[in-house]
Amino acid sequence: MGTNQIDLNSKPAVGGEERRFYATQWQLMWWQYKKNRLALIGMVVLGALYLIALSADVLAPYDINARFPGFERGRPTPIRIYSQEGGLQRPFIYKLVRKVDPKTFQQVFVEDTSQWYPIRYFVELEEPRKLLGLIPIRHTLFGVHEVPLFIFGTDILGRDVLSRLLYGSRISLFIGFTGVIVTFLIGISLGGLAGYFGETLDEIIMRAIDFIICMPSIPLWMALAAAIPRQWTVIQIYFAITLILSLIGWGGLARVVRGKLLSLREEDFVMAARLCGASTGRVVFLHLLPNFASYLLVYLTLAVPYTILGETTLSFLGLGIQPPAVSWGTLLQDAQNLTVVAQRPWQLIPGAFVVITVLMFNFIGDGLRDAADPYGKG
Repeated sequence: MGTNQIDLNSKPAVGGEERRFYATQWQLMWWQYKKNRLALIGMVVLGALYLIALSADVLAPYDINARFPGFERGRPTPIRIYSQEGGLQRPFIYKLVRKVDPKTFQQVFVEDTSQWYPIRYFVELEEPRKLLGLIPIRHTLFGVHEVPLFIFGTDILGRDVLSRLLYGSRISLFIGFTGVIVTFLIGISLGGLAGYFGETLDEIIMRAIDFIICMPSIPLWMALAAAIPRQWTVIQIYFAITLILSLIGWGGLARVVRGKLLSLREEDFVMAARLCGASTGRVVFLHLLPNFASYLLVYLTLAVPYTILGETTLSFLGLGIQPPAVSWGTLLQDAQNLTVVAQRPWQLIPGAFVVITVLMFNFIGDGLRDAADPYGKG
């Protein structure tokens, strides 16, 4: 009898297509998500961007406000590995010298090839920093002792664009999460109330949504952002912009949540929960919302780049993050004329990071949208 005993608690050994019938919903979504290569690329690239933002204190070669007199509007420093005198070398740079172009009478930077300077790693800082304001550090990842190194060039005041880009990524990347969380909570709460109770409450909430949606976005952003006192600290301005972006971005989500709840609230499982004495909050958040959790997950992924673009737009227009704070939007303020595009294109690099970030979020959102229906594709 011992040899024929069956363990009722053991899971059947399955493989191939059969495992789909025993997998959980999250496993099915992950298997489907892995088939989308662009979504995986988006996950890796975004992970790298957020890791870089968190490590800005270690990666940035210079302080965020450090100025280099004589290097205003300086072009990126070319990094070389070959010299005519010594052949193949470790990465090095030549010193940039400011001169006047005899044809255009404009100041340009040319390389002084009389001496080269090696790029060193774990260079000691002149002033110690604190990683994320907590961990003291005394070295940056790379740098040159003798002459300045500007991988992305300098701005109009002679400040290193790369260092400011790295520090600015913290505000531009993380403001999205804060704003989306607020928008998400407002949207599902008001949309859930409108869809579950209906009648007068539904009418009031829907008219409020119509009023917000019909207003032009940019003028509304400008009006609300202009109300922020200029004497506020960077942190206060940060949260004020987050609140502004959240207050005008929840209407679309609330409409979808309302529509879903209107179609689900009369289902049998909802009626059963009511008869069992479940409270309104339990019915909405534990029975109704999970039935379209896949949509909510995709919404969260696609709403983050919208918030990033909103902060970048406000800061670009001079109505958002203000100096001395730095974000990708404030860095793009110096690129508002054709002269910059024609003569100093390196100052458009923050815009490339905005495009890459939004594109990667869209890749992830597309992957999640396909993965939300794991039985839909083979």
